[in-house]
Amino acid sequence: PNTKNYWQSSMCPVNVHWHLGTEHYSVGEYDENGSGPNGNVGVPYRRTLAEGEVQDGFRCHHYDPDDEAYTRPYEWKHCIGMEVGETYEVHWPHSGAGACGTTYQYQTPFYDGVFCNLDMETLQTLAPQDIANAVGVQGQIFTIVNDDTYYYPDLIRGWIVDEEMGMGQDIAMYTGSTTGESRSNEMCSSYSPITWQVDRKCHKISASSFDKLCYDMKMQRDDMSDDLYAHGSRELVTPDYVANNQQTRRLTEKHEHDHSHGHSHVRGHQHHQWF
Repeated sequence: PNTKNYWQSSMCPVNVHWHLGTEHYSVGEYDENGSGPNGNVGVPYRRTLAEGEVQDGFRCHHYDPDDEAYTRPYEWKHCIGMEVGETYEVHWPHSGAGACGTTYQYQTPFYDGVFCNLDMETLQTLAPQDIANAVGVQGQIFTIVNDDTYYYPDLIRGWIVDEEMGMGQDIAMYTGSTTGESRSNEMCSSYSPITWQVDRKCHKISASSFDKLCYDMKMQRDDMSDDLYAHGSRELVTPDYVANNQQTRRLTEKHEHDHSHGHSHVRGHQHHQWF
């Protein structure tokens, strides 16, 4: 995998979207023992879904039904179908072939942004390692709270790096593929190999942070309306298919290019699919 910060490989975020529950699995952080307003899933968790039902993933351990921060409804203005108390896994696809620094940097679907400046003739000449070095995803997991103590205003730019809050500090890295509920242990993705960098911890984030993200997505030149709601989650990858090249990066200091968000706070405080 590409173990650098993506900006160090001339990659920029080209999309942002999220999944209901988590596609990845981190024991004690987001797993089958977490909880939320709609319950959780077991391992393995492939279920028979009712018509129109979205396949969900694992939950974090923050949810407390007796704390109104997890139960008080939020008046959503821009995001669709979101719920306070729920767990969502956010993905920021990055690409070295994106329209970085232009009005078309962010695009939906994600692969439009990933391959924006890459023609098929050039793509066919690339080796797998070339692709893994130039295409990657940041993944970070959140439980939504109705509490602006956890407000971060600029989620569209990438994951949150906040040493004090322990955000973006303990990162798992490996090569994988794109994700989503249409992929499984029987149906593979054609978009591979790509680098994944995933925060092992689950974090609280305000509903207003997500709604601001959805507002920012609406302001993009490309139509991102198909990413204003949570997508389904891929079933957990079986051990036979898990990459054997996992790396770890524990960040001990911030870099000026890491995405550190301005926010107000007063408190101390392995892989499922759609990308």
